[in-house]
Amino acid sequence: MKRFLKFFSAIVLSLVIGLSVNTDVFAASPNYDVTILFTHDLHSHLLPSVDENGGEYGGYARLMTAINQQKEQYPNAILVDGGDFAMGSLFQSAYATSAIELRMMGAMGYDVTTFGNHEFDYLPKGLVSMLNAATASGDKLPQIVNANYLPDVKTTLIDAAEYQNALDNYGVKDYTIIERGGVYFAVFGIFGFDAEDCAPNSGMVLADPAETAQKTVDEARDFCVKQYGVEPVVICLSHSGTSGGEGEDYELAKAVNGIDVIISGHTHTTLKEPVVVNDTYIVSAGEYGKNLGVLKLNVVPGTPCDLTGYELIPIDENVEENAEIAALVESFKANVETDYLSNYGVTYDEVVVYNPYEFENVKEIKRSQHESAVCNVFADAYKWAAEKTTGETVDMALTAAGVVRESLPVGDITVSDVFNAASLGVGTEGELVSVYITGKELKTAMEIDASVQPLMNSAQLYCSGVEYSFNTNRMIFNKVDYAMLRRNDGTLEEIDDEKLYHIVTGMYCGQMLGAVEETSFGLLSIVPKDKNGNPIAISDLADYVIKDKNGVPLKEWYAITSYLQDMGGTMDSQYAQTDGRKVVYSSLNPVKLLSNANMFTYILLGVIALLIIIAATIICFVKKRKSKKSKV
Repeated sequence: MKRFLKFFSAIVLSLVIGLSVNTDVFAASPNYDVTILFTHDLHSHLLPSVDENGGEYGGYARLMTAINQQKEQYPNAILVDGGDFAMGSLFQSAYATSAIELRMMGAMGYDVTTFGNHEFDYLPKGLVSMLNAATASGDKLPQIVNANYLPDVKTTLIDAAEYQNALDNYGVKDYTIIERGGVYFAVFGIFGFDAEDCAPNSGMVLADPAETAQKTVDEARDFCVKQYGVEPVVICLSHSGTSGGEGEDYELAKAVNGIDVIISGHTHTTLKEPVVVNDTYIVSAGEYGKNLGVLKLNVVPGTPCDLTGYELIPIDENVEENAEIAALVESFKANVETDYLSNYGVTYDEVVVYNPYEFENVKEIKRSQHESAVCNVFADAYKWAAEKTTGETVDMALTAAGVVRESLPVGDITVSDVFNAASLGVGTEGELVSVYITGKELKTAMEIDASVQPLMNSAQLYCSGVEYSFNTNRMIFNKVDYAMLRRNDGTLEEIDDEKLYHIVTGMYCGQMLGAVEETSFGLLSIVPKDKNGNPIAISDLADYVIKDKNGVPLKEWYAITSYLQDMGGTMDSQYAQTDGRKVVYSSLNPVKLLSNANMFTYILLGVIALLIIIAATIICFVKKRKSKKSKV
């Protein structure tokens, strides 16, 4: 009996030990290598663009080649996009009717994308039409994820139920689960604060990004564990952005636990290495399909992912085009010519002028406060076209750095080149609006250029019809020290603070006046008016779009195209250099600092004087105390 018990005990012990060993082996976490391919801010750039060095970048046919090469090596790779897939080329003209961008992304094998602010440029009705057109096409489409930007039930821009139905019919979700090679990915979308500021007429309401992200991450993780028994790799498609390695997405990663990767769109950032915070990898590949981002991770469920590889593959003229995607792009290009450009009597690749001058690129335009020859072309074109269309004198026309999407190349400039440079619009392809402001507000516009640009580089203005100068060392909101009207014949005219002046600008620029007022803490504001001086609500600017005698709206791109065509074949030599309409300088000369001082400078001087008096009083008091103590 004792032998039997010992034998039985030995068997039980062996089984227990064996089970323990087996349990340990079973519990040992699997080890996966995953590959994430990503883009963001494609902005309808289906075709390659010319860079500042004469080379080319982007183009969906070339991008497709790079994607296929990566998928051949890593067949379980996931392909995602961080939003702003629309608005930026002539293909956007078919956004609401044909949903070209989403259909192209579907054909290229994109798994998931999210909304960027420019998806709302055609207003809620445009987005609804686009989603419905995409669904009706029957084509393969990417999943859209969007967790914190939802239809406003109180919006007057569109029926809220219609809005929600379009999102539901397409299948827009907070997050989606994708399985590849036994690995589960939870992918969700987040819309940022600045992106929301850039979509003032979206008809949507922004929920707090960090709070929503944490809730969504927890839900997605719980779902995967319960449904599949595994922890997912969590990817956030964020249209929030990074700046200098930090920014909204940096703060998002810091505040939210459980995000493995943030694809950071909106700010057109190129991160040569991931930014790592709170075990989250933040990555960006640059705008317009310039690069295909490749992120490789080693995943052990339940532990932070390990970075095993990161690459930004340049999409340039050295990459061969994928024939199938190239043919699809050409078919859509033909649709754009038939359905849109034919209304203006031009074609996609039609040459409008030869340009012998090398203009700045967009980054150089935004980099510092200065006059720009290419932006002078745009502002002069708006003034010229508006005067020709209306028969009225325009006192000032202006554009802003934030709405200049591309420069004009050296050599032949085509219709598509012009459109790519001036493609932004709210509800339109950049229609020009005609309003009136007072002389005082005219000077305020120049002060916005001088004082707000360092706070918001997209607010730098480029004007036609005026000349002015400002000293960067002067008091903020009082930097401008000289301002005059410059008439078409070159004569100068004083600006009357009380008089109404005729102003022309793009719809998008006009819509952003509220953002400028907010950035300047309400200290600088401009209220557009009709010719009788009655204030115009920003939401009513569409009623003041410039139209020709047939009622056709004047588009920014068409104004520039017509102006260039009027030059007779070669870019006017006046644009070989700047002409002194904006002079930016830095001086500490007291006369330069204090001439034409306004209340901001007087207030600052008063504060400084008060602080000096207080400091002097304290010093005198301390000295007297010390003197009394020494006498004692």
